[in-house]
Amino acid sequence: MTYPICYDRERINGHIKKEGSGTMFLTKECDYAIRIVRSLSGMSIKSVRAICTDENMPHPFAYKILKKLEHAQIVKPFRGSTGGYQLVKEPEIVTMLDIVSAVDDHLYLNECLQEGYVCDNNRNGVECSVHQELNRIQAMLIEALSEKPMTQLV
Repeated sequence: MTYPICYDRERINGHIKKEGSGTMFLTKECDYAIRIVRSLSGMSIKSVRAICTDENMPHPFAYKILKKLEHAQIVKPFRGSTGGYQLVKEPEIVTMLDIVSAVDDHLYLNECLQEGYVCDNNRNGVECSVHQELNRIQAMLIEALSEKPMTQLV
């Protein structure tokens, strides 16, 4: 079984990554999505402006992320002058994995972890040892992202 994970090729520890270093991290979009859900964890309806002010993020980016979270049925929109967004699920059951999967559900620690990927290093139907280790690490990361509900990140 393979597990999705987001990555960021642009920045590592606040520095621009050198080309070809191969390190993967959560995207800024994943980070913002987690912060949006954290901002909504009080279960009240919040405007996009209030969310962006709380979490220091640009409005256009927030709208794009909120659409993905809405599609994943994590948030719901409310129209009108007092409109905004609210969590659909209780924050006690929403995990970082739920949010990351809603935003970037097709990214993997390494391309060889994608379902259906044919790796030249696999022999006689057996995955290479590198693939096996990356799969183990990705499973640990997925487990870690699943452990804490959003209420523990407020």
